[in-house]
Amino acid sequence: MKLLVGLGNPGSDYAMTRHNMGFQAVDAIVRRFSFKDWKKDCKGVVARGEIDGEKVVVLKPHTFMNLLGEAVLAAMSFFKIKPADVIVFHDDLALPVGKVKVKTGGSAAGHNGIKNIDAHIGPDYMRVRIGIDQDRFIDTADYVLGVPSADDQKALADVMDKIAENVPLLLKGDENNFMNRLAG
Repeated sequence: MKLLVGLGNPGSDYAMTRHNMGFQAVDAIVRRFSFKDWKKDCKGVVARGEIDGEKVVVLKPHTFMNLLGEAVLAAMSFFKIKPADVIVFHDDLALPVGKVKVKTGGSAAGHNGIKNIDAHIGPDYMRVRIGIDQDRFIDTADYVLGVPSADDQKALADVMDKIAENVPLLLKGDENNFMNRLAG
């Protein structure tokens, strides 16, 4: 069983912000694979389904970014999932809009949600970093909590569809092919 975690902030005020790219990615996956309805559980909402024969639990934590690790740990404990079977989708300021990179372990690179998850479960889980770029003239907090331009929204929506289409590759551990398909 795999746990897919989308990072974001709960509430309609944050729904379309750059910081909610993780929520948007897992929403696209849940839609594409017709998972069961979202249910409150594990300090967030959970949807369950199957992708290419693999049982999958999707979590959208309803804690804020600085407390995400609590929800991830709760889901891992409840569903008996190890860190190696966790895939976290999140925004990344260091990547251009729509660029996607995958890595396991490493630093949090200043992302408070990743820092908190690392503090709760360690760093040995897969991270899918979704580029939102960075405007050096706008305060970082204001930027990530802002809404992308119409062009960026279109590019990001296309990326979310590609992520959902190719997520079976991630579940098989084929990160390189996943990234190649998203780049093409």
